[in-house]
Amino acid sequence: MTAPAVCIAGMGKIGVPLAVQFGSKGARVAGYDISAERCAVINDGRNPLHGEPGLDEKIPGLVVSQHLRATTDPRQAAGGADVVVFIVPVDIDATQRPDFGALDAAVDALAPHLKRGALVIVETTVPVGTTRTRVSARVASTTGMTPGMDFALAFSPERVSSGSVLLDLQRYPKIVGGIDANSTARAAEFYHQMLDAEILPVRDAETAEFSKLVETTYRDVNIALANEFALIGDALGLDTLGAIAAANTQPYSHVHAPGPGVGGHCIPVYPYFLMEPETADVRPPLETELAATARRINNGMAHYAIDRLAQALGTLEGTTVVVLGLAYRAGVRESRHSSAFGLANALIARGATTYVHDPLFSDSEIRAVGLEPPPSWPLACDALVVQAWHRQYHDLDLASFPGLRAVLDTRAVLDPGTVPSAIAYLTIGRK
Repeated sequence: MTAPAVCIAGMGKIGVPLAVQFGSKGARVAGYDISAERCAVINDGRNPLHGEPGLDEKIPGLVVSQHLRATTDPRQAAGGADVVVFIVPVDIDATQRPDFGALDAAVDALAPHLKRGALVIVETTVPVGTTRTRVSARVASTTGMTPGMDFALAFSPERVSSGSVLLDLQRYPKIVGGIDANSTARAAEFYHQMLDAEILPVRDAETAEFSKLVETTYRDVNIALANEFALIGDALGLDTLGAIAAANTQPYSHVHAPGPGVGGHCIPVYPYFLMEPETADVRPPLETELAATARRINNGMAHYAIDRLAQALGTLEGTTVVVLGLAYRAGVRESRHSSAFGLANALIARGATTYVHDPLFSDSEIRAVGLEPPPSWPLACDALVVQAWHRQYHDLDLASFPGLRAVLDTRAVLDPGTVPSAIAYLTIGRK
């Protein structure tokens, strides 16, 4: 079977590994991105995603063999492509409603160059109905082509995590749903050619879109339940983490870990998509009581954590506190919706001079997101807040911070026995 020409819209942390995967399977991949700098890095045979395994080794060869290139020119990217894959972010705005700006712009840019008979796939996580209504309509209005007749259209959710994308593409089933049976079949055939994972066709595009929202909202609700357990356990002086670990020895129990909130581009965002479906038959918002409650609980955990620190110190007014980790999770250079923001904002609101330290980010990058890096390291401070326990912190010497009175370990990663007795050790859910 001849390998297809593929255009990937969005050369970000998922798009680049996806391009590498497809190129490694013989496809000739053109990556489309609005960043000229990122395109130049890729075309120079370099990896723009430092720390993502497998890319450093594979990108140079794929560029030399012309199986991978990147461009800011939509005509060069999509012209002649057999398959166009959209993997640009859809986030939430200040009112927690879906922000389609990036996806709409990518569709509008590439659609005029879409050839008749092409397969269009949306991998970006979206509200139910987006593929059939929003994307389909924009392509049709631009090209005059009829969806399902002149081009195939399907949705296939990305199901990967930063730091293991190429591995995840191998081990997790690829869900596929089209706007009609032919679109589903063509998308399934494409992924069967490009991936080694199981291909899992579902009834339609809406079912595929819904599956991703089910998957991520389950995790958000589960974490909220763990956080509620932690609130109860802390109030009663119990070891919540020990109780969860014991409960999880029963195979029907799979309670996640409590913490200071939920970060990243997925879990704290996609439950809101459940409330805003893109269908003509349903007028949003939908009643999503459990998902909405989970969001409220998880969003409130940063304030709860800082309240515990304030109780230990007596007051936060006039203190100096350092949050360890801007990243939303350890070992990943990604700060979107990180709990670090909630923790830092809660500290600042209580009068603490607040710094955020992260070895994965430069001082200028920390300032660029509205936070302040410490002026020296280590520095005199009243408290440390563990938010993302990077490998670089594992040998951290608490005694090297003059005046340190408390450590708030929001991830329960420290061995309490290693904390000097003069320093108050606080957690969420561990007694």
